[in-house]
Amino acid sequence: MSTIKDFHLPDLGEGLPDAEIVEWLVKEGDKVLLDQPMVSMETAKAVVEVPSPFSGVVTKLHGQAGDVIDTGAPLATFDVDPSLPQRAEAEDTGHHHAPKAKAPSPSVPLPPGGETSKAQSPSPPAPLPGGEGSRADAGTVVGAMQASDEVKHEAAIAIGGIKAMPAVRALAKKLGVDLARVRPSGADGVISMQDVKGAAANPASLNAAPPATPAGASAPRPSPLPSPPGRGAGGEGSFAADPRSLAGKPVRTTPPTVQASGQPEPIRGVRRNMARIMAEAHAQVVPTTLCDDADLHAWTPGNDITARLIRAIVAACKAEPALNAWFDMQNSTRTLHTRVDVGIAVDTPEGLFVPALRNADMLDARSIREGVNRLRAQVEDRSIAADELKGYTISLSNFGMYAGRYATPIIVPPCVAIIGAGKGRYQLVPVMGGIETHKVMPLSLTFDHRACTGGEAARFLKVMLDDLARAN
Repeated sequence: MSTIKDFHLPDLGEGLPDAEIVEWLVKEGDKVLLDQPMVSMETAKAVVEVPSPFSGVVTKLHGQAGDVIDTGAPLATFDVDPSLPQRAEAEDTGHHHAPKAKAPSPSVPLPPGGETSKAQSPSPPAPLPGGEGSRADAGTVVGAMQASDEVKHEAAIAIGGIKAMPAVRALAKKLGVDLARVRPSGADGVISMQDVKGAAANPASLNAAPPATPAGASAPRPSPLPSPPGRGAGGEGSFAADPRSLAGKPVRTTPPTVQASGQPEPIRGVRRNMARIMAEAHAQVVPTTLCDDADLHAWTPGNDITARLIRAIVAACKAEPALNAWFDMQNSTRTLHTRVDVGIAVDTPEGLFVPALRNADMLDARSIREGVNRLRAQVEDRSIAADELKGYTISLSNFGMYAGRYATPIIVPPCVAIIGAGKGRYQLVPVMGGIETHKVMPLSLTFDHRACTGGEAARFLKVMLDDLARAN
């Protein structure tokens, strides 16, 4: 007897909220075997082949190439064939991941005083079948993760009679969508992510006027301000909409003389993850930057700039281990590393990659160059493993190969330091008995001031300057 089962997209081992379908390796109606490659998914950093969790017939594919699937959302539906090999229900593979929980919207009694609360938490979910503490097997097979029955829910907030999650409001602001004109599809009139994305893709679907304020809303939406002279409806320079801030106040999105054109382009894959990581880093780190110029006048021909930079970083890490470290503010811990794994920033058309050059403290100049070339080649052909893109202890951004002298590079936690190397130049240097022209290379050291002192950072930079000043 066959059984219909859904396969939910698992966390592919990187803790990311979604992944993009690159290519289906099967189609609806195909018979597949357990662990047969089923689909290629692009995560933030790599393309991963997801194997089939069942043996049977594929009855439905939940998405096409280019679609972004949320972690825990249905990816494929199977008609499971019990006569073929299957993973045992009780087998602990370490890869189970429950489907995304749907937040219930029960009726919540009014608090004392009779006013409707703007944000209400749902009731706890009912216990899973099979007794207390039991858990349904979602059949996912990729990415080890811990199981948990805890359900976290973020309540929709009503502002001006418009109900939407904070993340939905942020997306609407980014895409330039007026939430007052979006038709909600969620329960109790809540605007969802898909509502906003659909409105951005099809502006004609927007309501002509803001929806009526729901019953029980705390406050009606303020009426639009009168148009200033020369900006009446349909006149030259008139506003196409009445954009408002989260507080319900009118805001100007573009200068009066600028006309916006085109449609918003969603960012995906590497760029989407880059934006997320940069935002998190900006919110978590307390950065401070020191700048100085390394004098390369003594260099003999044949020196490899990248190899010399990494050698100088290694020397500085040994002198000041506080910058070759990880910092955990939440647990108030600091990890000083004895090895030096350097994250090398690699710029590509798809976005920024930071592969790790492992054990840089044990490599000579030739091995460093070979390692960097290997990492760059793997990044360019997207064959680099996910493990190669994390776990570094300090970072290097050699942006000077293009342009720029100094910078304030972004530190990605848990690291506490990153070195930026700018474009080399020649400058006049006073020496005993006169003036000489020396080649110098600008250096920018950004460090997390929660984990490092200014003295430690300055001594670290001084060691780098001294090492780079050597002839070989």
